[in-house]
Amino acid sequence: MVMPHVKKIGYWYLVATDPLLGTNERWRKQAEVLKLSRVARKRLEWFIWYEGHGQNAAKTARHFGISRQCFHEWKKRFDGKNLRTLESGTCAPKHVRQKEITPEEEGRIITLRRAHIRWGKMKIAVVYQNTYDTPISSWKVQYTIQKYNLYFHPVKNAQTQAKRTRSKEKKRITKLQKKAFPGFLIALDTMVLWIRGQKRYVFTVIDTVSKIAFARMYTTKSSKNAADFLNRFMYLLDYEVWNAGHDNGSEFYKHFQTQIEKYKLGDWWSRTHTPTDNPINERFNRVLKDEFIALGHLTDDTVRFNKDLTEWLIEYTFVRPHQSLGYLTPWAYYSKAARVSPMYSSRTPLTRKRGCVVQCEHISNACIFRAVTVAKSAITLLIFV
Repeated sequence: MVMPHVKKIGYWYLVATDPLLGTNERWRKQAEVLKLSRVARKRLEWFIWYEGHGQNAAKTARHFGISRQCFHEWKKRFDGKNLRTLESGTCAPKHVRQKEITPEEEGRIITLRRAHIRWGKMKIAVVYQNTYDTPISSWKVQYTIQKYNLYFHPVKNAQTQAKRTRSKEKKRITKLQKKAFPGFLIALDTMVLWIRGQKRYVFTVIDTVSKIAFARMYTTKSSKNAADFLNRFMYLLDYEVWNAGHDNGSEFYKHFQTQIEKYKLGDWWSRTHTPTDNPINERFNRVLKDEFIALGHLTDDTVRFNKDLTEWLIEYTFVRPHQSLGYLTPWAYYSKAARVSPMYSSRTPLTRKRGCVVQCEHISNACIFRAVTVAKSAITLLIFV
């Protein structure tokens, strides 16, 4: 009797052959040979399960905890003969911002810099305007100096810059051991809005535990505005804040860092290109877009926008129930936590007030702070518009 996996050739010879692999095993073997990434192999398991369960997309999405839209997007790309289609593509934007400096401006800056090699960018910008009767920004001067390495001592400058970079190592938010009481961590971010060809910036911040949030529109994304925004929120929470988390945006340097040091806050940075390190603020941004901006409140008039935003923020804080808080409002949760949280071992000894750290001799002091903040919170939102 000839076994199924044995093939008879001619009259005398029997040649053993390997049985054909099934589709699923063949895909897994191909993924191993191609050395696909862990993420691509995980996506491959989606389609293996999909093929083995009646090609039911909804059932597959539920089984793996993904959205049906996500599954169908990858199904369009999937090619069983080329499993590399399951690899993630580049996330880089197709259209990136180009430098606004012209070759003529670069040439003029190079001439002035070589003539005054010891002068800084601000002096060069002033001389440029006086010489060519045309204003130029200092960042264009700095960009040209760095591009052509126009330094008196290039090696020493490189060493100095490297030393400055190492002097303050960024603490990543993934290393923070989070505590579940209001004020332990506030999350900040900046939304960019294009309105009739103009840019407007909405700074947002939220307490990650109580979900008390604040937002405000500015015309520029500067560290001064970020510092001003932080001051407002610190006042709103009666300076009861321990840590601040944010991404690597330019607005969170210089003046913002000065305020961080003033209030003695822990400064925690998200990893680059990782918005998932700041999920609570990202979710608040989504709510702000869906429940406020998308309902006819988009305008480039910052005064009008902030006035309307104030009313929405009061509703968000004092009226809107939150599922993550057991359908309490942020203020109700904050007030309830204030009667319990002071007994927390990490919180009891210190109470932060106006940038100082003072000893809290009695728990009732913290409760008094919360009581007066009930009225102060609503007033603050109105005063700072």
